Amino acid sequence: MGSLKRAAAFVDDVGFALLFPKAGMALPSLWEAATDRTISHLGEEWGPDAERIWGWKDELPLRRLAWYGRFLRGRPSFLSPSLLADLYPRCGRPDDFEESNLSPNAHRIARTLLRSGPLSTGTLREALGVEGRRGGEAFTQAVTELGRELVVTHYGVEDEGAGWPSAILELTARAFRLPRQRGPKAARLRAARRFLDTVLVAQPHDLGNAFGWGATAARAALDDLVRRGQAVRVDSAYRTVG
Repeated sequence: MGSLKRAAAFVDDVGFALLFPKAGMALPSLWEAATDRTISHLGEEWGPDAERIWGWKDELPLRRLAWYGRFLRGRPSFLSPSLLADLYPRCGRPDDFEESNLSPNAHRIARTLLRSGPLSTGTLREALGVEGRRGGEAFTQAVTELGRELVVTHYGVEDEGAGWPSAILELTARAFRLPRQRGPKAARLRAARRFLDTVLVAQPHDLGNAFGWGATAARAALDDLVRRGQAVRVDSAYRTVG
């Protein structure tokens, strides 16, 4: 896989993917789709493959080809536009994050983006007044929270001088076209079916942890798929049929 177009096609096909594989997470990753090389420590593995994939993570959402942020179990990951529409938990207005129970730092980031438009992470850190290691950890925690709630996505990069360019963040509801009216139950079932289609066999906690639903809600969705003849239960696991 050597092009942005093919990377977008991969995410669209699987519905969701990690940026890089993670031990203990049986989820697809863009790295594994783009190269045959294994990866252990990213700093030691950096090269043309990693550089190309690293660039795609910011370009894909900028072109509305895939959402990117810290969603799947809080890890850097992608969602296809169709799965994003099914997973998005609010009404689709840029200010709908006010409906979520966010931490103060996460709220400040979202409100700053709402007021100012897309901003680099460096600018946002200055706006929050976070400095040093502890400030960086607090900022990362807030951005992870916003990713899990699908409030923000990456939106290109900004060169701020020496060192790596800073990622730009934008509100998901402004970056992507989201349906204002949808049936939440049908959307959740489509998302659960997409998960099973991709991983083939799953426990409720697999789905619940990946999408942030919790095991109880995930089990309810999987059982509903079984009742509809779209999945079967094998002991404590589920798989799709047809």
